[in-house]
Amino acid sequence: MKALVISGGGSKGAFAGGVAEHLIKHNKNDYELFVGTSTGSLLIPFLALGDIQRIKKLYTTIEQSDIFTVCPFKITKKNGEVKVGINHLGIIRQFIKRQKTLGDSTNLRNLIRNSFTKRDFEKIKELKKEIVVTVANLTTQQIEYKSSNEHRYEDFCDWIWASSNMVPLMSLCRKNGNEYADGGFGNLIPLQHALEKGASSIDTIVLRLEKTSYNNPPLQNVLDVFARTTDFMLNQIASDDLIISQLEAATTNVHINFFFINRILTTHSFIFDKEEMTKWWQEGLELFQTTECKSLLLKAKPADLI
Repeated sequence: MKALVISGGGSKGAFAGGVAEHLIKHNKNDYELFVGTSTGSLLIPFLALGDIQRIKKLYTTIEQSDIFTVCPFKITKKNGEVKVGINHLGIIRQFIKRQKTLGDSTNLRNLIRNSFTKRDFEKIKELKKEIVVTVANLTTQQIEYKSSNEHRYEDFCDWIWASSNMVPLMSLCRKNGNEYADGGFGNLIPLQHALEKGASSIDTIVLRLEKTSYNNPPLQNVLDVFARTTDFMLNQIASDDLIISQLEAATTNVHINFFFINRILTTHSFIFDKEEMTKWWQEGLELFQTTECKSLLLKAKPADLI
């Protein structure tokens, strides 16, 4: 079985969309299984449908207001430099309403339902494709995987939304008595799940540098601190995900291709700048037409050698 796995990465998902367009449209890859975390969860329903133009339009025209009902930060852009400040009034309103998070991403929930229809969901099943999204259950502190084969349309839209909610900047998803958030908190690169599902050939798009090297400027405010520490945490989770997945793959025969970003696209992946995201999509589309991906062919050891 051939699978496509897409990591989390916020607005950098535009780059992943470009890579996926290259893999599906130009390389003619036909995937049966799609597994995503966070922004990867937003991409995979449309990739499973083969409707690349629709998701490309979404990722290259999206604005902050399409994501946030209450945005916890303010963005200013001058001479190409982006500065992020705190939306004190918005955060105070959240506290007054006794909300548990600094921001509200209900608009994203509405965007998912309006863009990914019930007919789309049914068509994925007709095509015999399976899409799986990763969510973090904060109540039980467990990672859960939600499959299109096991849920109804309305519930699955909620799981896509939950998978994409980077709390506390975005909303908590309350479902079945539990509270859920971005799957990247525990499994940024859900490669291991594709292996557990029996995939023998996996293309994995990783929205991180293969070898992390940063020289960040001094921190400016609490949002900078949050973004920096979160990015640090996610880098460690990504490294662990890759190591665990390779150990898992060592017990079977599997071919894995890794597609990493080749430069730091942004240090604020919660900012959705349509001009930048249009460039990133094109970068992803073009990069692996001339650059080889990292490829691993892992073969199981004979039983007497284990």
